[in-house]
Amino acid sequence: MAIITISRGSYSKGKEVAEKVARKLDYQCIAREIILKASKEYNTPEIKLLRAIHDPPSVLDRLTYGREKYIAYFQSALLNHLQRDNIIYHGLAGHFFLKGVSHTLKVRIISDVEDRLALEMAREGVSREQALAILKKDDEERKKWSRTLYGIDTSDSSLYDLVIRIRKITVDDAVDLICHAAGLEQFKTTVASQQAMEDLVLSSKVKAALIDLKPDVQVTAKAGKVLVGTRSTLVHEPEMKKEMERIAESIPGVKSVEIQVTHLVDWSD
Repeated sequence: MAIITISRGSYSKGKEVAEKVARKLDYQCIAREIILKASKEYNTPEIKLLRAIHDPPSVLDRLTYGREKYIAYFQSALLNHLQRDNIIYHGLAGHFFLKGVSHTLKVRIISDVEDRLALEMAREGVSREQALAILKKDDEERKKWSRTLYGIDTSDSSLYDLVIRIRKITVDDAVDLICHAAGLEQFKTTVASQQAMEDLVLSSKVKAALIDLKPDVQVTAKAGKVLVGTRSTLVHEPEMKKEMERIAESIPGVKSVEIQVTHLVDWSD
């Protein structure tokens, strides 16, 4: 049993690979429907979630935390779905949210530039120069998004267990490689990896519940014990602290809540 995330650029054939892997392994394959789920669950317009996940952050977003709210909603819906195992998620952001979950196979699919250009030109009916400009803009926006929010570059191969270039290696070859890797012992679910997944799910639910109250909130969880961090001081806001505790404690699975005035939340000590 495993979770497979497939990161892909436009016209990389990553969607096709993901769907074929899902059929071969009898896994569920998900992508955009998670945005629809988050939109309904948190009563948020789908377009705002789409922009939060795909568009590069603006200066206003960084000042107001507007984007973080929608990403928190998306993250909670995604993680809640992924905890079922035997599932493939293809699209932006999947691998960002699964740190510490060892039964996640993280895959990056890339494609030859000329192949991508040919597909863009055929689909949009544009010249080679126009297609190149569109692809460059799309790639830069994806990089800017991940760098601004997570300090990483989606094209960094060290983020993935497998990076597959579709050209000499065909789509069917890529499917075989991913299916083989998913069956390796190191990607099987263990008690520890399942607990890590449950901790991520719980922390994401708490964050989504608190983020309207405290936009800068950071949350971690460990076996039901929740640690909430915030940059802003709560010394002169005792009622606010009580409300945060009440909201967090109301979420199923939360056993205790600790609130700290700090941006970095660390369980190491």
